[in-house]
Formats: sequence, C-alpha cells, structure tokens
Amino acid sequence: MAGMTTRELLEKLYHQDYEKLKGKKLRMTRVRVPGKEVCLAHVLSPSQSCIYQNLGLHIGVHEGEDHTGEAIGMIRFTPWEAVVVAADIAVKSANVEIGFMDRFSGSLILTGGLTEVQTAVEEVVKFFKEVLGFKTCAVHKS
Repeated sequence: MAGMTTRELLEKLYHQDYEKLKGKKLRMTRVRVPGKEVCLAHVLSPSQSCIYQNLGLHIGVHEGEDHTGEAIGMIRFTPWEAVVVAADIAVKSANVEIGFMDRFSGSLILTGGLTEVQTAVEEVVKFFKEVLGFKTCAVHKS
C-alpha cells in the first residue's frame, strides 16, 4: 500500500463505502506486522563523545565511562524479541559491549573497537540470514 494516495487507499479498503466516507474526517492508523527482518545494520566509525551522550551511552551502567574513539554498531530487527539472540551472537563473535538493547523496539547498539564492532555486526547479520532465514540488509559503514 506504500505509494498509494489517500483516495486510492480508501477505495481499496472500503470499496463501495468510499462515496459515503468522502469528505469526512477519518483517522488512519498504521500497524506494522513484524516479519523476519534485519532492517538496519550500520557501523559508525570512532565517534566524538557527543554521539555517545546523545545515545545515552554515558548514563546508567555506563556512567563515567569514556567511549571516545570507540565505534558504534546499530542493528534493528523484527520481530523485536530477536534482539536478544542478536546480542548473544554479537558478544560471542567479537570483543564488544552492549550499549543498549530494547526487546520492545528491536534495537541493539554495540560499542567497541572499529574492527570488533564491524565483525560483530557482520556476524549477527550473517547468522540471521543463513541460520534463521531472515531477510537482511547490507551492513553499512560511515
């Protein structure tokens, strides 16, 4: 349904009811049905401290740690609970730390040396593609 106009969407969803609904205020709700997908895999080269602060990697269990010069790996999954498996694969495949993990949004942030973070992200994507049969994206680096 991506790329459809509101009219085309309403006609598709409501068929004959379109004329009755035309001109009325309607509330459209988007619902995302999780599939088996790694939708983001990105490695940020060693960053400045402001990046870590904006990601909240300087608070909580990381309070007082200086991550300046470390790389950041960001991965996002559906279904969201897959992040737990991804974190396990990441820490077993390279010397990285989990900076953030959220099983309600499927987000995983890894920190560590550039080579280690890149290896961890690549191994996670490879495992999800080859072993679990997920649709995966390419690993990007900036």
